[in-house]
Amino acid sequence: MSAPDAVQSPKHRQVYEALVQQITGGPMRAGERLPSEADLVRRFGASRITIGRALRDLQTAGLVERRAGSGTFVRVPGVVARAHAFGVLMPEAGQVEVFDAICHGLLEAPEARQHVLVWGSRPSTSTSKADHAWRLCEQYIERQLDGVFFAPIELTAIKDSVNRRIADALAAARIPVVLIDRAIEPFPRRGRHDLVGLDNRRAGAQVTGHLLAAGCTRPIFLGLPNAASSVDGREAGFREALHAAGMDPSAVRIWREDHADRLRMAALLERDAPDGIVCASDRTAAVLMHALRALGRRVPDEIRLVGIDDVDYAELLPVPLTTLRQPCHEIGVSAMRAMVDRVSQPDLPPREILLHGTLILRESCGSSITEAQRHEDARSLA
Repeated sequence: MSAPDAVQSPKHRQVYEALVQQITGGPMRAGERLPSEADLVRRFGASRITIGRALRDLQTAGLVERRAGSGTFVRVPGVVARAHAFGVLMPEAGQVEVFDAICHGLLEAPEARQHVLVWGSRPSTSTSKADHAWRLCEQYIERQLDGVFFAPIELTAIKDSVNRRIADALAAARIPVVLIDRAIEPFPRRGRHDLVGLDNRRAGAQVTGHLLAAGCTRPIFLGLPNAASSVDGREAGFREALHAAGMDPSAVRIWREDHADRLRMAALLERDAPDGIVCASDRTAAVLMHALRALGRRVPDEIRLVGIDDVDYAELLPVPLTTLRQPCHEIGVSAMRAMVDRVSQPDLPPREILLHGTLILRESCGSSITEAQRHEDARSLA
């Protein structure tokens, strides 16, 4: 009986080991440029993804240095790879809780240890969010940073033009951009930048599905006008959950309204008589909950509420809020990894890295936590 064939290692590992041999005991010298990715694809008969993974493994092992716009070089012994300076352009940081948590993820990512994060000052009370964002953009271009983490502005009619202006200016300065949470323009316009955030469409469908399972038959989606593309994604998920449940499309109700306007809310409640409301964010749910209480509407007895984000105060509201928790720390870590990849491989196609959230069950949805959790467990096993 012949001996069994040896198990062959993955292709990326074969490429990695062949290059290690050439670097450590072969013809390649310190400081020498490796062949281009296209040349390595032809040489090894492998895909570009496989070659890219092998090169990243070499970089992690400290054998090569990848220089944006120049290529990959054998690292000179004793010489540490150059630290990059990345700007954080998040005008809502310090005001929106999830962005603060995402920033902590950026700082705590393993890839961040050898790089520098540059933080812009907070806007003064007399400076608009749009003006502040543009000034930070100008500062980062002047400092010739190596990359910028950008969370596009929202809640203003000029948001799309401002966000395009910032993205175009950074592109003209050849500064890579990784978008956080949201796209620059509404769907389906995609742009040329990497994006890291919550899978908002899935999130909207998940919280809507939970309301439907709790017995709601007249759900509403509530979001602010001029909101970010992330809210559009959550609305799309809401619509898809209703479609999957077989609800009449003509019965779908979307409110893009100022939820702090109690007279307007009273008129909409009277018109549509919802028994459940999917709020685009926890902040929206919190403001609405107080408005409902002032209008004499009981949560969850008359109207069930769910949010998205799971900010710290969600469980401290008059009725603790059922919501979907964003993996904020993991978003920050993933964004830093995406930036390092983008700087070292400028020709990578634009990517969307979308993470899943976790449903957090509290009293505002109307079901007991035990019953609701049992239902969610059954859905996850189906």
